[in-house]
Amino acid sequence: MVRKIEAPARIPVPGGKLIDEHVGRVNSGDDAISIAHMTAPPGWTEPPQTPEFTEYTVVLRGLVLVEHAGGTTEVAAGQSVVTSPGEKVRYSTGPEGAEYIAVCLPAFSPESAGRD
Repeated sequence: MVRKIEAPARIPVPGGKLIDEHVGRVNSGDDAISIAHMTAPPGWTEPPQTPEFTEYTVVLRGLVLVEHAGGTTEVAAGQSVVTSPGEKVRYSTGPEGAEYIAVCLPAFSPESAGRD
């Protein structure tokens, strides 16, 4: 069945980051996948998390930093990064902020994010 999604749902989060979920638990009722457009200000950071989902991040603008056990991975515009379930990570942005697409399998939920 074809389902058109008219607009994303804005999910409020602290720190000035904007999350516009197109597909997922909040906007479309999908538990299997979430697809969100993120915009984060310069120097934004979030608490460490150990999610229960795989996250695929495609950076459209700026720089996303991913801290993990092996160090910090810088992901610039035009690049992507994949993080695995059970891997402790912490996301932040560079001096110009960042715009990116995040895809989570299964869909993101605050409970499955495993935030510290």
